[in-house]
Amino acid sequence: MEGVYRFLLTPRWWGINVFVLLAIPFCVFMGSWQLSRFEARMQDHRSADARAASDRQEAARPLGDLLPVDKATSGKPVTATGRYAQQLLVPDRDLDGRSGFYVLTLLRTDDGRALPVVRGWLPGEADPAKAPAAPSGEVTVTGALQASETPGDNGVSAQGGLPSGQTGAISAASLVNLVPYDVYDAWVTLERADSGMKAVPAAAPAGTGLDLKAFQNLGYTGEWFVFAGFVVFMWFRLLRREIEFVRDAALGLAPDEEPVPVDVGGK
Repeated sequence: MEGVYRFLLTPRWWGINVFVLLAIPFCVFMGSWQLSRFEARMQDHRSADARAASDRQEAARPLGDLLPVDKATSGKPVTATGRYAQQLLVPDRDLDGRSGFYVLTLLRTDDGRALPVVRGWLPGEADPAKAPAAPSGEVTVTGALQASETPGDNGVSAQGGLPSGQTGAISAASLVNLVPYDVYDAWVTLERADSGMKAVPAAAPAGTGLDLKAFQNLGYTGEWFVFAGFVVFMWFRLLRREIEFVRDAALGLAPDEEPVPVDVGGK
């Protein structure tokens, strides 16, 4: 029986065995690392959801306490006081599976700057006749603080050539050319929409959502473990084939050496 396994001491099988002994732990390590990356992304996603829920329960703070907007302050409840000024429409915004537009009104604060306030959403094409007029006099608004939009974020498109009174993105860079006063580099979506409009949900801070990278990590985990199993399978398959070959050779059923090719050309 020992002679059957003598082939394991050949240089060829030494190379195969060393490869297997190195490949399996490497695959297991890489699969475990990818799995840990997936679990870390899932934990970040759960933490972001928990922070968002906590933010909604917080008391609103003055605008100046939360600027500039970053991941820590985005989505937090904020309050600001001023007078509504110019009103703009933001077309092609979907809500609850329907297409519509935001009603955006600039709130002039005591320092002269204006805070863009999304007072609500309406279905259909952007039409100034559909948008309710903003309340007059001094008002205090409460809503979720949001960072300025950039093309590509949350479906925001770099629209150009819009009709007068419309803007494609809610940002200081877009609004500075549409209004004659300075604009905060932030905006607010009201927690309760005005005049029969639907409230616009606050967007999560950039980078907190569960993106495709998490599922890519999970896919890579499976690939590494499958490859480790494939290495083991191929080793046993080669071993079995080699044993059968040695046994057949010992019984005279198979040649010990490779047959010499026959020159059919007669040379």
